[in-house]
Amino acid sequence: MDIAIQKSRILILLGILIASHANAAELKKCSSAPLMVTSQKVGNVSYFSEDCLKSWQNQSIKMDFSYNRDIPEWAFKRAATHYLKKNISGFDAKSPLNHINELYRPIKSGDLYSLSYHHENQKLELKLNQKLLGSIINPNANQYFKIWFGTEPFNAKLKQQLLN
Repeated sequence: MDIAIQKSRILILLGILIASHANAAELKKCSSAPLMVTSQKVGNVSYFSEDCLKSWQNQSIKMDFSYNRDIPEWAFKRAATHYLKKNISGFDAKSPLNHINELYRPIKSGDLYSLSYHHENQKLELKLNQKLLGSIINPNANQYFKIWFGTEPFNAKLKQQLLN
């Protein structure tokens, strides 16, 4: 009797897992490029989306940043704030996007930052080495990617390599 109950519980759990996976946006790796800062390679970036041919602004997307150097948290915070100000009119310290900036931590060589936007619920998540640091839910959450994809991006060549 106990074995039959355990089997049915396992089947129910498997069904829930399969159903939740089917509802999640399936992201495909679209491109990768070296991450360059002042002509030095500090790591690699990979861009993922539901449809690589569709605009990044109208779908779920993710960027993975793998680093081969140590970088202090202030460098992430300063660069993010600078490029958000350049690419989002009216961006200021009160913007909900600043919550993501505050989540950055110092990284060591071998670390991986993942920034994910879920279009269906307008959720932006930041992870470090697969551990969730935090998230926001906001209608403009995907605008955070303008740091790399805006009209004045962090690196124009990187933008071209990732989106073309």
